Amino acid sequence: MRAKLLHAILLGLIGAGIVHIVVLLLVPEFSERDAWSRLATASDLYKMTRLDAEAGGAPVVKSVDPLFYAAACRFDLSEGIVRVTAPGNVPFWSVSVYDRNGHNIYSFNDHSATGKVLDTVVLTPAQMIEVRKELPQALQGAIFVEAPIDEGIFVIRSFVPDESWKPIVSRFLEQSSCDLQDF
Repeated sequence: MRAKLLHAILLGLIGAGIVHIVVLLLVPEFSERDAWSRLATASDLYKMTRLDAEAGGAPVVKSVDPLFYAAACRFDLSEGIVRVTAPGNVPFWSVSVYDRNGHNIYSFNDHSATGKVLDTVVLTPAQMIEVRKELPQALQGAIFVEAPIDEGIFVIRSFVPDESWKPIVSRFLEQSSCDLQDF
């Protein structure tokens, strides 16, 4: 009885060890397919890229909800602050700022914006101190996102309630901009 129990425990430990080693060896394979890498193959820094298949071609990131269209841009705050804007009115929009590893740093939606207009500045705490010394007039109505990161992803999602809104929401995302600012 003891020999069978010892044999079973030993086999379990060996099996767990093998599974652990296989998982560790597969981590690099899967980590190269993260959102940052997929977006990097689709576009350059500071370029808005549609994430949904509605723009034509395969989606960059699989969309969870078909009632939302999305666009994203990668940025590097070591080069300067980033300003994201989008013209027009859509039924609802939300934005999220992620670090390079995909951790959500900040999120808000159109209810937080002045007049429901998307005008956001992403910057580091040190850059925020500099901008506050003399706030440019052009940034008076912007929402400031202070992010303790160097590289990140800015994602805009917009609600599409029915077919009639598809072109309006598509235009909203296609005319959005993600620009490096030097103030």
